[in-house]
Amino acid sequence: NWASGGENSLAWQSTIKAELTRTEAGYEFVNKGRVSFGLSRVGNTGTRKSADEIHLESVFTLKRGKYLNPFISASAQTQFASGYDYSGTTKTRISKLLDPGYFTQSAGVGYTPNKTFKTRLGATAKETVTSDFPSPYADDPDTPGIEKTRIEGGVTSTSELEHAIDEDAVFTSRLELFSNLKGFNQIDMKWENLLPLNVTKLISVNLTVDLLYDKDTTDDLQIKEILGVGLSYSFL
Repeated sequence: NWASGGENSLAWQSTIKAELTRTEAGYEFVNKGRVSFGLSRVGNTGTRKSADEIHLESVFTLKRGKYLNPFISASAQTQFASGYDYSGTTKTRISKLLDPGYFTQSAGVGYTPNKTFKTRLGATAKETVTSDFPSPYADDPDTPGIEKTRIEGGVTSTSELEHAIDEDAVFTSRLELFSNLKGFNQIDMKWENLLPLNVTKLISVNLTVDLLYDKDTTDDLQIKEILGVGLSYSFL
């Protein structure tokens, strides 16, 4: 009840990352997982999601050369809770767990010139599955029926950078591009950037900037920025 104005606010977010790697003389098998969920509340607007993601990926690479090596990969991406559109007078549910769900399978060649940077390029099959919300995620508006599953073939490029600025700051960046080979303006992009700063052993400051473009969902470039201070603990 501040006399000069203002609103009560509360926000929290939790992110868990895990990676399991098996390296042998003839191959490397990398499994990665990231889950993130957060809620925010401002005044009497109610609680709303600020983050919600489930992302799993496995990459199997055969070691055949110093820099170039063949690979196969699979990934899955969805969310935990329902998502809502708040632009109208009442909120409207537009997504939920596995609605949509994205699954990809790729095979191609990876290039690793050093420990800091690696990239891979491969032929890809991408499936988008829905149940209650086929539009705009899976349905083709040019056909009379309603499709709840979309299957696309194309090419995927995935590049990852991990650069140590100093012992307390490691900048990581991941750029993923998918083209269905139908046009330059239909290239899907997901670019994730993270700069964590360890103030102490337990307190960290994280700056996250994510860019997303998916013409099937919207023609606009989606941008998410997060500056957070919190507790961080590494098991290894």
